[in-house]
Amino acid sequence: MLTRRAMIATGLSFTATAALAQKAGTASVIFTPEVFEAAQAAGKPIMIEITAPWCPVCKVQGGIIKTLMNKPEFKNVQIMKVDFDSEKDALKTFKVSQQSTLIAFKGKTEINRSTGETAPGAIESLFKALI
Repeated sequence: MLTRRAMIATGLSFTATAALAQKAGTASVIFTPEVFEAAQAAGKPIMIEITAPWCPVCKVQGGIIKTLMNKPEFKNVQIMKVDFDSEKDALKTFKVSQQSTLIAFKGKTEINRSTGETAPGAIESLFKALI
């Protein structure tokens, strides 16, 4: 359980990280449990992107996501990247066994997920479910 001081610090960290990501042209941040919980508590639309640098499907998905994030309707979607090779606790939390998995959350509720999808329209539909 987080103390009030830790919650405030986490919220400030999340806000600063998200602001930097927005200035960079995307709303992508590296997943941490604290950042994820802060975004959930704020009711934000969140897309968890389980990715690996060696995965060709992940690279395709990343390009599609980057394109989608330039669309005004998705500007508030928070992308959180989880490294498949090093974030084993996150994989357990999300019950994921494969890279190239996308998980959509509205606040604290998981609304959909997809694994291995590379069709731009299908990934866009996953994003549209968030707004």
